[in-house]
Amino acid sequence: MSTDHSIPRVPSGVENFPPELLFTICAHVYYAGLPPVQPSLDPLILAEHGIPTSTPSSLPPANWPEPVARKTLHSLSLANRAWHDAAKPWLWRKVEVRLPRSWLSLIDAVVGGDDEEAAEQQAALVLGQTIKEAENAVLAARNIFGDDADPTCAEKLHESILATLGGPGGPIPPELLSPPASRDPSPRRLRAKSKSPVRWKLMRSISDAVQTVLGRDEVAVYVPIPEDPRPGRHIRHLDFNHFRTIGMRRSVEEGVNSRFVTGDRLEAIIKEMPNLTVFGATEYMDGALTLPVLKELFLRGSSSRGRRFRGRTPETSDADEEEKERLRECKEIVAADFTGCVSAVFVHALTDFVNTYLTPPSDPTSDDEGTDRFGGRRSRFAAGNTHVLEGLERLGFYGAKSLAHSVLHQFVLSCPSLTHLDLSCTRITPELFTSLAASSIRLQSLSIGRCTRLTGESIRDFLVEAEAASDIQELSLYGDSTFPCPLSVDELRDVLTRARCFTSGKLRYLDLSSSPLTREVLLTACPPQPQLRSLGLSHIANLPLDIIAEFLKTKAPHVEVLTLASTSPDLGYGQTRVPLRAASLALHAKIIRPLCTALVSFSLSAGSSAPAQAPTRLRVIELSPALLGGLGAGAGSWRVIRSKGGRGWYVDVASGWVTTPSAGAAPRQNEGGEQLCRGLAPDHPLRVEMERLAYANGNVNSGVGWHARKMEILHGQGLLGREDGLYGAVSFAYQG
Repeated sequence: MSTDHSIPRVPSGVENFPPELLFTICAHVYYAGLPPVQPSLDPLILAEHGIPTSTPSSLPPANWPEPVARKTLHSLSLANRAWHDAAKPWLWRKVEVRLPRSWLSLIDAVVGGDDEEAAEQQAALVLGQTIKEAENAVLAARNIFGDDADPTCAEKLHESILATLGGPGGPIPPELLSPPASRDPSPRRLRAKSKSPVRWKLMRSISDAVQTVLGRDEVAVYVPIPEDPRPGRHIRHLDFNHFRTIGMRRSVEEGVNSRFVTGDRLEAIIKEMPNLTVFGATEYMDGALTLPVLKELFLRGSSSRGRRFRGRTPETSDADEEEKERLRECKEIVAADFTGCVSAVFVHALTDFVNTYLTPPSDPTSDDEGTDRFGGRRSRFAAGNTHVLEGLERLGFYGAKSLAHSVLHQFVLSCPSLTHLDLSCTRITPELFTSLAASSIRLQSLSIGRCTRLTGESIRDFLVEAEAASDIQELSLYGDSTFPCPLSVDELRDVLTRARCFTSGKLRYLDLSSSPLTREVLLTACPPQPQLRSLGLSHIANLPLDIIAEFLKTKAPHVEVLTLASTSPDLGYGQTRVPLRAASLALHAKIIRPLCTALVSFSLSAGSSAPAQAPTRLRVIELSPALLGGLGAGAGSWRVIRSKGGRGWYVDVASGWVTTPSAGAAPRQNEGGEQLCRGLAPDHPLRVEMERLAYANGNVNSGVGWHARKMEILHGQGLLGREDGLYGAVSFAYQG
């Protein structure tokens, strides 16, 4: 994090460069640490191996590790004042709260502490200094134009600015404009909650007041908005994915009564972030997601202009109007992730928020909702004068089982711009899909695994008939033996043959685990999927390996990751028990050898021909823990890599996306210039890194794994994205 300590002024030619150039350089450094649009599906390798020539790329890594990008920006900020000003917005653009003490330090840096009286005194001090700087800028401009700037002129200008700021309807409270000594002291317990404007709003108000004063007397004098030393306006991304309080030796009473992340602190810090667009929460801090926090997050932007909320009287105070005006000047939230948030505080807060701001008022003249399957709810929703979350594009509620289905339904229906939606392990019902079918939503990624209240008919109707599902490229219908996929054989056949997301052939991620797949459905009904990269077929006990191999070879040759946990009678999950050794031999004989090994060819011609390629790109297979234990150390270049939890994969460590001219192995190319290399040498850096993960035997970070079960929301990578921290554990470690 960047601070405004004194920066040494080192003589350098860079000082002569325009600030826009330095800002652009820092922007490239920041974006070099973000994941690419086309990921490699492999864990990020934290080593320097050159620059990739195309994506996807496992080696060299397609992006810098985020700590490297942040350290580079920090080093640039220490060079001189010009580099500091250019790097500071990018250093603060993304903030991940990891430790309780760093959270308290963040509050001090952005807000200035919890003491309201001290904060108000500091705001008054900043106000006086800022007004003085604005006056000096105006007087300096007058000197340039040849006007005399005597003390009387400066005093009149000062009085005019104070009158504009503190007059009736002024943006600054009068107590901030008075000297601290002249204020009436009052006990802290009798003080009302501070109504001082946030710092970014205060700076803008001063600039507007100066322009108003100058507009009455003179023209052609521009005074820029005073610089706010606080970094809140630079923060676009705030998440608590890595936040933990475990291991601090705190008692249960301290954990309940002395929380670090409280609702008041979270609300105060979000108020100082007018440009915040991405927010991520977890179960470790969901007790701070109070109603004021949710209002601060979702009542932003221009979509609330002119709207009246349910239960509110037409008469509103000036303070409420100022608060609404402040929220309208903030950017709308684009992505919100509430994975695992189940606390009573969050449930009650979201319920109150939905009932107050998102639920349309009841219309006694309208017909019963059940009489119109699609149009009834839409007509009521359009008629209600409710808030609409137009800016929200990505939303995740994975594992939010405590939320009532009516609350989830209304919240999702209030987001007409959604493209990524993760509702796995929630209590949604078929009514949600009925309403989504009539909405303007166009989904690109959808995850509804283990939703026990959904029916196969509702899933089929939505995927086949709804426009909202026509552009889906990533779909998860994951189920297991406890909560299987609700689709029947006929419903599954209808989905595969009629749903546009299947017939278009644009699916990149698909999980049909525990669905009733048969030979006829998979080989005949399912259309080709040339872009499919990750396929989930776990918990299908009666699906033979021969059928799976035939499907991959003929209809989905670009699949790289395949899940077969608790699948196939050949692996011992049918009615007949199969020894682990026989299951291992069947896996190699029916899947690995025919799909992952290039055919040997002999030619007597003198001309050199291109090396033979394997029929598919398959290189990672997820298996059950028992079968992985029977594989031992693996065979050939195949190794067992375990996650931090209960999942594990059988991986060809000699295969991967190597995008350097000296790959040293046989590449598999397509029209985009991508190279999936097989048969990497034992000393190749990619193979060495994969071997290291195999030797770790599960002692790895939570971001190691393949075929995520949770959607990546914050960066928009979807189900092919990669996460660590608590989100990574949900994606790759948890078996459920």
